[in-house]
Amino acid sequence: MHAHAPEPRLERDGVILACARVVTPTGTARPGWVSVHDGRIRALGQGRPPEGGAPPQDLGGAWLVPGFVDIHVHGGGGAWLSSTDVEELGRAVRFHLDHGTTSMLASIATSPLERMLASAAALASAAEGPLGPGLAGIHLEGPFISRRRSGAQDRDAIREPDAAVMERLLEACRGHARMVTIAPERPGGLGLVRQVAGAGAVPAVGHTEAGFEEATAAVDAGVRVSTHLFNAMRGLHHRDLGTVGAALSRDEVVCELVNDGVHLRPEVVRLVFQAAGARRVALVTDAIAAAGMADGDYRFGRVRLRVRAGVARLAGGETIAGSTLTMAAALRRAVVEVGIPVEEAVTAASATPARAVGIDGRVGSIEPGKAADLVVLDDDLEVVRVMARGRWLPREAPPARISTGLLQT
Repeated sequence: MHAHAPEPRLERDGVILACARVVTPTGTARPGWVSVHDGRIRALGQGRPPEGGAPPQDLGGAWLVPGFVDIHVHGGGGAWLSSTDVEELGRAVRFHLDHGTTSMLASIATSPLERMLASAAALASAAEGPLGPGLAGIHLEGPFISRRRSGAQDRDAIREPDAAVMERLLEACRGHARMVTIAPERPGGLGLVRQVAGAGAVPAVGHTEAGFEEATAAVDAGVRVSTHLFNAMRGLHHRDLGTVGAALSRDEVVCELVNDGVHLRPEVVRLVFQAAGARRVALVTDAIAAAGMADGDYRFGRVRLRVRAGVARLAGGETIAGSTLTMAAALRRAVVEVGIPVEEAVTAASATPARAVGIDGRVGSIEPGKAADLVVLDDDLEVVRVMARGRWLPREAPPARISTGLLQT
């Protein structure tokens, strides 16, 4: 923590956070203030806060930004979000909360159907329990994807498009399915896109061999998100724009970017921001359990991974296998290394992903009436404190780092 970002307090009857650079949908208030009461943002403004409320607490010019929204994350802190153990789910959620992610979709990767169903049921129960506010829903990344573009997914568990199986998966989510990644070029794929949209979830295109025409047809059928743009899909070519070109050329599509310096070059990230704008870019982590942990050997379901220098790849190969990223690091890299203005990077880390999966009515921006999910950042854009639903998270020592990795069986 830097000296210019003093420790904030929380009064029992609410709090006014003042003397901050408050990033709002209309710009940055310098200095700005935010009034929090009963877990929600009551008011905000520029200059001196009004008198008569809770004593203002001086943030010393620190950045105050909305809590991050990660719509594609598999785990972190040594824990998997596909686990059926509620304590393990809680560890993964808490790891990302500590790094500023106050709302997340738990991503279930392609795996044997019974395992996916069990994971979905466990996550639905967790979302209906104490993890609910932070665990905003479920993302099914498969199993109806391309074998040629499987990446780190379990190739042997990939299925042909099947409406009945899709229905079983959606039913297991008990209304908490927010997004489903599909390869729409497969026979029956467009039918699944329509089925998912009809069920109230967001169809995403990813792990796909779709060309431009096929991807465009998928957008026409209801696709609204491109899963980790450029990764696990055909590249952009001047005569076949592929899924990348279809996603960038359609205003209704939000493009996920894994901005860890490994999945994408900084120049590519900059080009996507220039082409689509921050309102159509969603920074995501695609983080695995190794996020926040030491290098070592891991299992992603039945798939063996190795993590070296913080980069996860399939064991025995060079295929990227998720990341060890946090949303705070993704935002910081966007500003410092890519050159994106802070306000645009914040939009891509909060408002855009929240809108993409339909939760922007309650989270994703600093506005009156929304949840008081706030992150205090210092001048270096490092996380100082995190507020979730109006309560400061206690600061704890980082998890013990291990040398052998964590194996999920």
